[in-house]
Amino acid sequence: MKKIAILGSTGSIGTQTLEVVRANPDCQVVALAAGSNVVKMEEQIREFHPLVVGMWTEEAAADLRVRIADLDVKVVSGMEGLLEIAAVPQSQVLVTAIVGMIGIKPTIAAIEAGKDIALANKETLVTAGHIIMPLARECGAAILPVDSEHSAIFQSLSMEGRTPIEGSTHIEGSTPTKQTCVEKVLKKQNSIEKILLTASGGPFRGRTRQQLEDIQVEDALRHPNWSMGPKITIDSSTLVNKGLEVMEAKWLFGVGLDKIEVVVHPQSIIHSAVQYTDGAIIAQMGTPDMKLPIQYALFYPERRYLSGKRVDLFELGQLTFEKPDTDTFPGLALAYRAAEAGGSMPTVYNAANEKAVALFLKRKIPYLGITELIGKAMDHHHLIANPTVEDILAVEQQTYEYMQEGLSCK
Repeated sequence: MKKIAILGSTGSIGTQTLEVVRANPDCQVVALAAGSNVVKMEEQIREFHPLVVGMWTEEAAADLRVRIADLDVKVVSGMEGLLEIAAVPQSQVLVTAIVGMIGIKPTIAAIEAGKDIALANKETLVTAGHIIMPLARECGAAILPVDSEHSAIFQSLSMEGRTPIEGSTHIEGSTPTKQTCVEKVLKKQNSIEKILLTASGGPFRGRTRQQLEDIQVEDALRHPNWSMGPKITIDSSTLVNKGLEVMEAKWLFGVGLDKIEVVVHPQSIIHSAVQYTDGAIIAQMGTPDMKLPIQYALFYPERRYLSGKRVDLFELGQLTFEKPDTDTFPGLALAYRAAEAGGSMPTVYNAANEKAVALFLKRKIPYLGITELIGKAMDHHHLIANPTVEDILAVEQQTYEYMQEGLSCK
């Protein structure tokens, strides 16, 4: 029985994770956490019967306790609640599907408790990869990517020689652990010539900056291929999401920025690829469906049946590729700049974007103001070379305050 805990169970990734659980009777949910959606959390509790659940605010937790008073379920709240759920003894895997740097401390707690991590919270590695990856190695925790692009890269690495399952170091009669499998895959980094990180280009691909001046919230929320939450949908449209994924890939696969190339692929059929030193390219293809990378992370190295539409190459006809337009969409160039600076700069990039997207969704700044504010916040920041978790969270708050002050002065 695969026992999992989910942070962010009422969001897009969380609900799709529960769809995977429904389809796999040998998968059991032991803990859930969400922000404020008490109604959906109650529904999930009554269906999946977790042992402990968490809400971000105590007010929401109190409401939930009343709603499920007939059930024997522990309800916790706040960061303390997230930490308890992350390390709950009964779980084997923690799915980190919450958005933002709020995911850093629970991820650390889960790793220290010996859990594997199904990582959908990209901000954890973007801002604290220098802390998370060494800790995971030290504690023997496997980090399995849930982002479709990073899962595709991981799958492409897994397929090359099939070493995770059939490697020459496998001892007859033994069963390779998930951690051993992951380590074997990532040891191939010396044979990587280039990671090809694909991007759909978002809803505004091909437009000029002048054409983006009057973009409204509703326009930016219409992604051509993927169904996602509002924040990540906006990030996809600005290419900031791809910038965050570049930084995440750097930590996950242990490669330099010069080996990560973003390729715009409007059809979103190739989810990413790896080019090897002999020139071979191995890619992972499929329909745009997040349940595939979620299921792969939960059951790796096993592949299981997943219902849904298949790619029909005859119907598809052709696949196209373009270079990203970083002049019109400077969010990607800013990400490379932040990653090259390292230290606390990726935190500023991420925090500034979070605040800017929130302001845009509230119609307080124009669409082009998102990347403009990110650049200003990065210019203002004094770099911390090797930030602690406390430094990271302090820089996040300082960035929020800087942007709010700048907005108030307008």
